Amino acid sequence: MATPTLVKGARSTRSTIALKLLMAVSGIVFIGFVLLHMYGNLKAFAGHDAFNEYAHHLRVLGEPMLPHEGALWIIRVVLLGSLLAHVYAAFTLWSRAKRARSTSYVMKKRTGATFASLMMRWGGVTLLLFIVWHLLNFTVVKVNPTGGSTSDPYNLLVDSFSTWWLTLIYLAAMAMLGAHLHHGIWSAAQTLGLTGTAHARQRAKAVGFTLALIISVGFSLVPVAVLAGIISK
Repeated sequence: MATPTLVKGARSTRSTIALKLLMAVSGIVFIGFVLLHMYGNLKAFAGHDAFNEYAHHLRVLGEPMLPHEGALWIIRVVLLGSLLAHVYAAFTLWSRAKRARSTSYVMKKRTGATFASLMMRWGGVTLLLFIVWHLLNFTVVKVNPTGGSTSDPYNLLVDSFSTWWLTLIYLAAMAMLGAHLHHGIWSAAQTLGLTGTAHARQRAKAVGFTLALIISVGFSLVPVAVLAGIISK
């Protein structure tokens, strides 16, 4: 009796699907986070006390069951794990696609799918660099470009976005985030099997575009308002 064997490439195919699922799930985690983070940022329109109260609430969330900043550190660990998983899956899938490509890419390089893929790849790298800079600016090191205090979250935000070139970098990153989300949400829906019909595909595209627009514009409102003097100390 012949011993059954795996179809050639089946293991690799399953691994690729697993990586795409990992990207989709970790991406969904980040979508949830950025929506909540955007909500928190918009508290700046309510003034100094409301914004700082929100920042303080994050640090005492879960007390006394959790230690001070305990919930915040749990969120940070989950986000860091999701980021590492997302980057690992993206890099591994890109490496496999590059190795598998045996014909010249010249004729395909101008297609919409390839452009979206390039945007996702280099947009992801750009966003990763921005995340590092953003954490250094507001969380890890806390750099106030005006030389002022870094102990007051609201004042640090206003001082940072009062610097035009920092606001410009932030707005460019938000535009890149919107483009990344637009294609990423569609890709995640496809991976999760939510685009099986023409109606479902249109709905996934609409959801991706809407969420990308809400998040990118929502995050951009505060720095623009600060630079315009609408939000100030």
